[in-house]
Amino acid sequence: MAAEHHCNGAPAGGYTGYMDQTPIDLDGFRRHALRRGVNPLLYWAARALLLPFFLIYFRLDRIGREHLPRRGPLLLAANHRSFLDPFVIGALQRRPVYYMAKRELFEKPWQARILNALGAFPVERGAGDREAMGAAREILARGDCVVIFPEGTRTRRGPLGEPRRGVGRLALETGAPVAPVAVIGTERIRTGWLVRPRKVRLRVGMPLRFPTVDHPSPQLAAGVTRRTWDCVSLQWEWLGGARAARPRRDDRQAQLERDRSRRSGAHDQPAGETTRQAGTGAQTNTDHDQRETAQAA
Repeated sequence: MAAEHHCNGAPAGGYTGYMDQTPIDLDGFRRHALRRGVNPLLYWAARALLLPFFLIYFRLDRIGREHLPRRGPLLLAANHRSFLDPFVIGALQRRPVYYMAKRELFEKPWQARILNALGAFPVERGAGDREAMGAAREILARGDCVVIFPEGTRTRRGPLGEPRRGVGRLALETGAPVAPVAVIGTERIRTGWLVRPRKVRLRVGMPLRFPTVDHPSPQLAAGVTRRTWDCVSLQWEWLGGARAARPRRDDRQAQLERDRSRRSGAHDQPAGETTRQAGTGAQTNTDHDQRETAQAA
C-alpha cells in the first residue's frame, strides 16, 4: 500500500530518500543509539583498522589528550572540515563517541546502518532538531561522550565559521564539561574518491564547565557557545589555522571618535548658525548660475 502523503508531498511516517522514495526512520536510528549504543564488534574492529591508518598515512598528531576525562559525560566541540572529522576525533578517546550526522547520510540503508552502529544519529540541520538534541542529552546523561560541530556544516577553507548556540544549550542543560577541539588538515586529504596522505593534527583544550540550567535563555546559550567557540578558535590558531579578519583596535577607536565628534558637532551647533550657512550656500550657488548664464549669452 502506498504511503500516506501530506500536502507537501512528504510521507506521513518520516522522510523520503532521493532515489527510492522509501521512508527514513530517523527516530528509529536515534532510539538505536540510545538503547543499544554502538555495535561493539563493528566499532572496535573499525577502530583497530582506522587508528593505525590515521597514525601512519595521515601522520595523525593528537595534542592535549591528557585533558580529557576517561569516564563520565563529555561534550567534544570541534570545527568541521571533512567527512572524516568524526572518525579522526574518535581517535582521541579510548571509549566510544557518539555524534550527530546530517540526515542525508541516512538515506542509503546500508550506509545508515553502518554509521548508526558506529555511534552516529541523524539531525535535521538548520531546523533546531529537538529530537536530535534530546538524544544527545540522554546519551550525556548516561555518562557517554558526544561530538558536536557548532558550525552546523563543513567549512572547507579559510577561517572558522560562525557557531550556533546548540552546544551552549546542551552544556547548560546537562552540566557536561565541554572540551574545545581543533582539527586541521582533513580538508586537504580528499579529491573526489582519492584520499591523499596529508598531515592531520588535533589539539584539545582544557574542558570548560558551566552551571546546570533547566531552561537556559537564548542569550545565555549564545554566551556559553561564544565562550566555547573562542576556546576552539584558540586551539585552531595555535595549529596555524587562518584567523578571521578583525578590525584593528586603533581603527575601531578612530571610527568611534569620528562618530562621537560628528554627533557632538551636530548637537552643539546653534540653529541660527546652521540657517546662515545654508543661506550662504544657496546664495553662492545662485551667483554661480548667474555667471554661467551671462557667459553663455
